[in-house]
Amino acid sequence: MKTFIYIFLLCLSTSIFAQKKPSDYFQNPKTKVLVVGSFHFEYPNLDAHKTKKEDQIDVLSPKTAKEVTELVEYIKKFKPTKIAIEAWPNWNANQKLKEYGEGKHREERDERYQLAMRIANELKIKELFSIDAESIWNDLQTKFGKTDSTFFNNLSQDYDFKSDDVISEQFNAFFKSSEPKNFKSILDTFTYMNSKESHQYGYGAYLSGDFKLREFDGADMLALYWYSRNLRMFRNIQKIPHNSEDRILVIAGNGHAAVLRQLFSSSAEYDFIEFSSLK
Repeated sequence: MKTFIYIFLLCLSTSIFAQKKPSDYFQNPKTKVLVVGSFHFEYPNLDAHKTKKEDQIDVLSPKTAKEVTELVEYIKKFKPTKIAIEAWPNWNANQKLKEYGEGKHREERDERYQLAMRIANELKIKELFSIDAESIWNDLQTKFGKTDSTFFNNLSQDYDFKSDDVISEQFNAFFKSSEPKNFKSILDTFTYMNSKESHQYGYGAYLSGDFKLREFDGADMLALYWYSRNLRMFRNIQKIPHNSEDRILVIAGNGHAAVLRQLFSSSAEYDFIEFSSLK
């Protein structure tokens, strides 16, 4: 009898004090999101990592165009209902999407045409959401007249993504090895670029080099300039009307994708879908 009572009390105490997993508190239906980090197909070379002319590929060449088609068909397996792109509102994405549907812009190399508009057109999605945003750093400079501020000029001095320390050199080698010419197809390139490990190191790139400028200047610049911009892009995605039935496709530069992965993975509102998981 005593044994029975002991076991009963043990089971009771275990059930009383058993703690739920954190995820058990967030069982609300979530909107699925696929973030596709891309290199810029037309190579404007405005990012920190620049691709030499001889290393660039032409997405309109017959061979590569077939690979782009393979990539488009793969992404379409996600069955998006909404598409967000790295573009400013004044880029007039929806006017261009309308023109694309009329047969224009088919020879534009930009991934917003080759991927986003093509997918939208083939899936009969009539609207694109432009999510790019200026950072708080830009606001302070242009809206609040801080251009000539000694404080801000000193803060940004030497913040130019041109570091030659050992870790930065390793990142340079990593980014160079990630260029499309090193893979057998565009789809393989995107699968590699959008892997969890690739995004992990892409995210980490911003925590080395210029991040270590002086005491806190590099850290403050990352927060004011780059991280602020990505947080605002995430906020713009949040503003897209959506419910649990929607599937949002986000196409942006892979540097943004590495940050967006962190934000979506931590959000209780969205279900982050791995690029490699599409079947």
